[in-house]
Amino acid sequence: MKITIISVGKLKEKYLKQGIQEYLKRLSAYAKVEIVEVADEKAPENLNEADMEIVKKKEGERILSHLSQDTYVITLEINGKMLTSEQLAAKIDELATYGKSKIAFIIGGSLGLSEEVQNRSDYALSFSKMTFPHQLMRLILLEQVYRGFRIIRGEPYHK
Repeated sequence: MKITIISVGKLKEKYLKQGIQEYLKRLSAYAKVEIVEVADEKAPENLNEADMEIVKKKEGERILSHLSQDTYVITLEINGKMLTSEQLAAKIDELATYGKSKIAFIIGGSLGLSEEVQNRSDYALSFSKMTFPHQLMRLILLEQVYRGFRIIRGEPYHK
């Protein structure tokens, strides 16, 4: 299985980079995992609604350019479906069982995802009703994917 995490923005914090590298190393026993960073659109803090949509659209075009037709797309969205770790594991297992060997998780920028990216999504996933920094979300997502593979294989994991 090939898992791609497409995320808007560069990761700057050393502690997040270290955590992400650790989970990428652990996940290498289960799947090929790749992280793709797309540039965030520079914008002032006080944007109007129309300008926000323009920023999301530009970031969305960058995201969509990394997706192939046969990729199953899971977007991380605050209004997506919330799953337990066991349910996420079952979802990954189900996708593998039914021949979906390419999965992409999409983490949007600070303004969220464009309508075009949401329309391309096969599944909208939410980790919480809370908002997390998108850089931190990479680490959280990798940990949950790793936990999911441990669950699928019946291996011990911390509850």
